[in-house]
Amino acid sequence: VGYSVLDIVEAYKKNNNVDVPYKIAPRRDGDIAECFADPTKAKELLNWSAKYNLDDMVKSAYNFIKKNK
Repeated sequence: VGYSVLDIVEAYKKNNNVDVPYKIAPRRDGDIAECFADPTKAKELLNWSAKYNLDDMVKSAYNFIKKNK
């Protein structure tokens, strides 16, 4: 599943009840337009697969930041 930066910002705001200020600006020199990863090899070699969704991840990240200021 792919997510845009704005998808992540909105999930962070929704799941943590916080404001996340941001500014949309032109792409910087060297910024890539898209980035994809295929986890198939991790599953085959390491028997690893993601078990959390975006909502779980942003909640966990926020809780970590709160606990480790």
